[in-house]
Amino acid sequence: MPPRSKVLQLPPEIKAWLDQALVESNFSGYELLSAELAERGYSIGKSALHTYGQGFEERLAALRMSSEQAKAVVQAAPDDEGAVNEALMRLVQDHLFKLLMASEGKIDLPKIARAVAELGRASVVQKKWQAEVRTKAEAAASHVEKIAKKGGLNARTVAEIRREILGVAG
Repeated sequence: MPPRSKVLQLPPEIKAWLDQALVESNFSGYELLSAELAERGYSIGKSALHTYGQGFEERLAALRMSSEQAKAVVQAAPDDEGAVNEALMRLVQDHLFKLLMASEGKIDLPKIARAVAELGRASVVQKKWQAEVRTKAEAAASHVEKIAKKGGLNARTVAEIRREILGVAG
């Protein structure tokens, strides 16, 4: 078994500084980072920093890609009814069940149960929030409609304003 990474043994504040420095230097300048760490009292060679930096850069790139893909999905298919969240919860539940079956009882069932319960609570909160937003938007649209009619706007303009407030295409 290889020895544990010196970088992973750094105190949290030093590791946080190192991570930030790696990002700011675009994952280069390992000799300078090694020298800076030495000044701070930590002896870590440039090759060890490079090894850590490569893994960190890969994880960061994967996270960025996931974030970009999620944004693209939301832009391409707005989810006013929470369908994506519901599908995600079902996917997580399915994977948790498979994990449970494959683990042959070697899994922390209470921890899994809490995760599933939290997913359920999150879904309920999201649906309540969606209903509240929908109700508030409808009330605002009705209020604006009344004001607009008093102000002498024609029915077409009032309908257009209503559609804009409610976010309805057409």
